[in-house]
Amino acid sequence: MRVTICEDSTLFREGLARLLAESGFAVAACVDNADELLAHVGQDPPEVAVLDIRLPPTHTDEGLRAAVTLRERHPEVGVLVLSQYVRVSYAVELLGGRTEGVGYLLKDRVSDLAEFAAAIRRVGSGGSALDPVVVEQLVGRHRQPGDPLGRLTERERAVLRLMAEGRTNMAIAERLAIAERTVEKHCTSIFAKLDLEASAHDHRRVLAVLRYLNA
Repeated sequence: MRVTICEDSTLFREGLARLLAESGFAVAACVDNADELLAHVGQDPPEVAVLDIRLPPTHTDEGLRAAVTLRERHPEVGVLVLSQYVRVSYAVELLGGRTEGVGYLLKDRVSDLAEFAAAIRRVGSGGSALDPVVVEQLVGRHRQPGDPLGRLTERERAVLRLMAEGRTNMAIAERLAIAERTVEKHCTSIFAKLDLEASAHDHRRVLAVLRYLNA
């Protein structure tokens, strides 16, 4: 899987490139600003672009702007943003009402290389990788009375929370120490309680996550 990295800290950028190469990824390019990132991806699209939210020249939201642009111009490219903190407004804008091929992780997660590599692969394969802290803050926003999420049991909420992080049924089963078949039953119940009927045009898993995140 080819990855393009955009990070203005030379030490972090080069360290990230080395770690990814050792984990079996092909690093297509390493750049330090949003303009170069957009140019590289436009000329030679990778499977995933990994970028910091804060980039030159102002170190505010240049990375977020670039990520949103990539999502619009190159929907086939997975986008994984890294940040030292979480801002709900950034997460909502990045998601843009869809969770395919997108990730938002705290930089601390990079220290767990196996987990980080798995997140990149999920994003590159069209899935999602949302930091548990991101999910918690998104879900913690004020909801309207009568929200159907109130129908879910505590265990169903736990399953949906892990689903929102981008976990597969097998990973959810391992995390909750339950059988994968039990996870499937919980998913079926979640879809029913959220009034998500099976359709050839909609992916109920994605719709359930969006409903949960209220994105």
